[in-house]
Amino acid sequence: MSIMKPYFKRIGLLGKSEDRNVSLTLRALAAYLEQQQAEIRLDEDIASIFPAPRHPVVDRKILADTCSLAIVVGGDGTLLNAARSLAESGIAVLGVNLGRLGFLVDVSPEDMTQQLDKILAGDFIEEERTLLHATVTRNNDLLSETSALNDVVVHKKDVARMIELDTWIDDFFLNTNRSDGLIISTPTGSTAYALSGGGPILHPKLDAITLVPICPHTLSNRPIVVHDESVIKIIVHKGAQEATVSCDGQISHSLEAGDHITIRKHRHPLRLLHPPGHDYFAVLREKLGWSEQP
Repeated sequence: MSIMKPYFKRIGLLGKSEDRNVSLTLRALAAYLEQQQAEIRLDEDIASIFPAPRHPVVDRKILADTCSLAIVVGGDGTLLNAARSLAESGIAVLGVNLGRLGFLVDVSPEDMTQQLDKILAGDFIEEERTLLHATVTRNNDLLSETSALNDVVVHKKDVARMIELDTWIDDFFLNTNRSDGLIISTPTGSTAYALSGGGPILHPKLDAITLVPICPHTLSNRPIVVHDESVIKIIVHKGAQEATVSCDGQISHSLEAGDHITIRKHRHPLRLLHPPGHDYFAVLREKLGWSEQP
């Protein structure tokens, strides 16, 4: 194994501490980075993986503000969680895939050290991925605000009935949507829930947001793509007391009739790194099974 002065001097490690495979990979990763003479910071959520840590254990904000690279070990869900807290600092993020699908985390554990040799030498591909910022207001009072890398979804809550939503784009009325809900997705999220709902696949470099109705009552209610500078406002109709807004499927807030959900592009993108040779279309073929012969 080669030893070099790393391109990223201080590196933060993140993952899911309750997963045994993640724990083993994080320990191996820390040992490798030590040999590469990198400074290491451990996210406090993984402190239990290192019973006697030789490296500082810090909270997520300090890690984001003091490191130049964050390596996230797990699946896409783990990276989604990390992205919301890391993007604003401008730190570069790299994912090691221990999940199932892996659209975002594309370094494999089997050749992790070989790929990291190149990345730490400055040989990598960097992308900027758009995030969304969502706020919920009730009678002009702010109830919640959060960000999302994949999508913001307004949907019914465990009730077998439709909800009604008024949608506005840049203060222009779009429609009244009677359905199971509405997905507002970034290009990154276009291969997630939005794809399952019949939405288009958007290339990550597109400056776009897609709105995808979930099981619409009117079959002519189709997905629509708008510019990512658009401000999207959704108003919950009466009778929708069982509605919820979810961000990346991980953060939820209950809604009442008359609530306003406002969604716009987050002011800070995520800096997502890939190993050299990364091919977005090859990832699509592999993950969606497009290479399989009929």
